[in-house]
Amino acid sequence: MTDPAKVRRHAERIRELVASVVRSQIKDPRLGMITITDARITADLRDATVFYTVLGDAAAQASTAAALESAKGMLRSTVGKALGLRHSPTLTFVLDDVQDQVKHIDDLLAQARHADAEVQRLAASARYAGDAQPYRVDDEDADDVDVEGDEDEDEDTPSAADRR
Repeated sequence: MTDPAKVRRHAERIRELVASVVRSQIKDPRLGMITITDARITADLRDATVFYTVLGDAAAQASTAAALESAKGMLRSTVGKALGLRHSPTLTFVLDDVQDQVKHIDDLLAQARHADAEVQRLAASARYAGDAQPYRVDDEDADDVDVEGDEDEDEDTPSAADRR
């Protein structure tokens, strides 16, 4: 088994190498404003996946993907020589759609803020369906008032105030 720390080191080194080669050696005019965001390599160190982002529209992304695909051989040989492995890992380039996900999350947060503001606006003008104080409160004045039906009771029975 390959050591996971070694795999991480190689993946980080691949990311750095690809970024420096793209910046300094590839002169393809199709290559747009590219950022290498991450690299992952399998445990057997044979296949590497390089994630990148491109600043621009879909046409810029497509042209950058074509430029990376055409420069894949040079990048693979550079990575293989720098890592000193028996087999150079094959490189696969994947467009990292972080910006799209960030935009989607920002849209969801804006919708949630709008819904919260709407709920607060409705709550500010809302009134209770019943009384403002729904619980029974014992007042001293309530003991003095006779309740209907008390007249039928016998004088000898103790009242509620006497039972306390």
